[in-house]
Amino acid sequence: MSPFIPDSSFVIRHSSFIPHPSPFLIPHSPFIIHHSCISPLAACILAVGMLGWGCSHPPGREGSRNRSEDWAMERENMVSRQIEARGVSNPAVLKAMRKVERHLFVPDEEKPYAYDDRPLPIGKDQTISQPYIVGLMTQLLDPKPHHKILEIGTGSGYQAAVLAEIADQVYTIEIVEGLGRHAETILRDLGYQNIHVRIGDGYRGWPEEAPFDGIIVTAAPEKVPQPLLDQLREKGRLVIPVGGFADQRLVVYVKTAEGIRQQDSIGVRFVPMTGEAMGK
Repeated sequence: MSPFIPDSSFVIRHSSFIPHPSPFLIPHSPFIIHHSCISPLAACILAVGMLGWGCSHPPGREGSRNRSEDWAMERENMVSRQIEARGVSNPAVLKAMRKVERHLFVPDEEKPYAYDDRPLPIGKDQTISQPYIVGLMTQLLDPKPHHKILEIGTGSGYQAAVLAEIADQVYTIEIVEGLGRHAETILRDLGYQNIHVRIGDGYRGWPEEAPFDGIIVTAAPEKVPQPLLDQLREKGRLVIPVGGFADQRLVVYVKTAEGIRQQDSIGVRFVPMTGEAMGK
């Protein structure tokens, strides 16, 4: 069945979410058991077997949650059905998202839903981004193996891990200290030696490590921070949601010898960029 590709004009942050009924969920119990048609024993067996059909997740998913092959299968389904099907085609991006174990970046109570087509809460009133948005923004950034990338908004650390599978070095800034420290621990435990985490306001970037080949921002300022544009290398790209909460666009800025070139992508809805971006 061809996947339903939603209207991309509704996306929520850090996170982004494109709300729509999943085409991959099995509807609630479509069968009615008539005891006059089958024996009581057969009816009982059939009823037990159908219990999973009324759940919001595919049958058998919970019983083998800790098995790595099941996680790998869910990751493959996530990439093929949610990301490739919506037009993300960069081989390096798809390879990275097939490799990075998303379930390791969410709280234990959210692990059963780690590969769902939606953002998930990670604490501190923040979320891990919907997989499609991670894939789309990474493709728009177009990181290369020799690139140095800056991320504003570490969050769970998942986006940084995806970037680190492609780029040479990733510098990431998180304004919420608890989130940043937790992400730093996860990334260190996973062996990422090319990710550097800083706690602070990302509005002014990371000037001592500039210039960057790419900068990605996961919160929306009403205007693009000039320091981020200044820290781009020539031909570098800035991927950022821009605008008020109800009127945002995902925009790509490319630095050229002649100046900054702007390319609009899709309508989105991210949380506002806090700190200096809000005049604080």
